[in-house]
Amino acid sequence: MGTVVNDNKKTRPNASELLHSKLGVLELKTPLTVASGTFDLESLEFFDPACLGAFVCKTITRQPKKGNPPPRLYETEAGLLNSIGLQNPGLDAFIADKLPVYRESLHIPLIVSISGSSIAEFAEMIESLEACAGISGYEINVSCPNVENEGIAFGISSEIVYKLVLQLSSLTQRELCIKLSPNVSNIAEIAQAAEAGKASSIALINSVYGMAIDYRTGKSRIKKGIAGYTGIGIKPVALALTHKVAQAVDIPILAMGGIYTWQDALEFIWAGASAIALGTANFVNPLAAPELIMGLGEFLLQQELSISEIRGKVKI
Repeated sequence: MGTVVNDNKKTRPNASELLHSKLGVLELKTPLTVASGTFDLESLEFFDPACLGAFVCKTITRQPKKGNPPPRLYETEAGLLNSIGLQNPGLDAFIADKLPVYRESLHIPLIVSISGSSIAEFAEMIESLEACAGISGYEINVSCPNVENEGIAFGISSEIVYKLVLQLSSLTQRELCIKLSPNVSNIAEIAQAAEAGKASSIALINSVYGMAIDYRTGKSRIKKGIAGYTGIGIKPVALALTHKVAQAVDIPILAMGGIYTWQDALEFIWAGASAIALGTANFVNPLAAPELIMGLGEFLLQQELSISEIRGKVKI
C-alpha cells in the first residue's frame, strides 16, 4: 500500500520567501539597502552582501565636488550632524572608474544616486548613465539648489518635482526613485507630484535640519553652521512621514531615518515601507545590516508572515 500524502498540510515557508519585496520595477531578495553616502564596497569586507536587496551608491553630480570645509561632522547625543556637501568625483569619473568596480563586485541591483542643479542637468546625467550597463535604477536626490528657480530647492516645490520626474521618467525604464526632504510643509503633496510624474518609487526621509554649538565659546560645531541631522533621534519623524506618504501614494516607499535594528525595520514596514535603508547605523555597527536581516527573517518565520502581508497594516 502506498504512502498517503496529506495535501491539506500547510507547507512552512522559508525566511528567503518571506523577506522578498519589490521596489518599483526591482525585485528584492531582501527589503534592505544602504543609505547613499553611508556605505561603500570596503564595508562589504565585514559580511556577505547577499543580505542586501540592493546597493545605493554615494550621490554623484555632473561636475566633481570637493565638498564643504571641515569641521563637517559632529556626533550628537542621539545621532550625527553632517555637512559633507556632496563630495564626489563627478559623473565622468564615476562612469570611467567607479562603475566598473561596482559591476565586478556586486551581484545585487545597483541604484545610482544623482543630484543636479537644474532639470536639464538631471536629464543629461540620466542620458549618460542610460548608456552604461550594470545599473538597475536611479535615486534622484531633489534636495539640491535649483538654479533655474532662483535657488529654490527642487524638493520643496511639488510643481518642480512633477516637471523634473516627468522629464526623467521619459528617459528611462530603470527604477526611478525620488528621494524627498522632510524639511517641507507637506511631504505627501510632493510625493503625489512625483507619482504623477511617473516615478516608480519614493525614498524618504533625507536628513532634517540640525545644529550644534559649543556652549563655552558660542562657536558652531559645524563650519557652515546648519547641517543635516541623521540617526536614532529622527526615527519618530521618519516613521510618521513614511506613514503619511504611504497613505497618499500607491508606489512603493524606500524608508530611512533612525533605523538601527530589525525591530526598527518592522515598524517602518508596518507604517507602509516596501524597503528600508540603513544609514548612520553603519557607522555605529559595521554588522548592522546582516544582524537586521537575520532578526527580521527569524521574526517573520516565527510569525509565518511576509513583508507584503504586514506592509502598511499599522493599527491606529
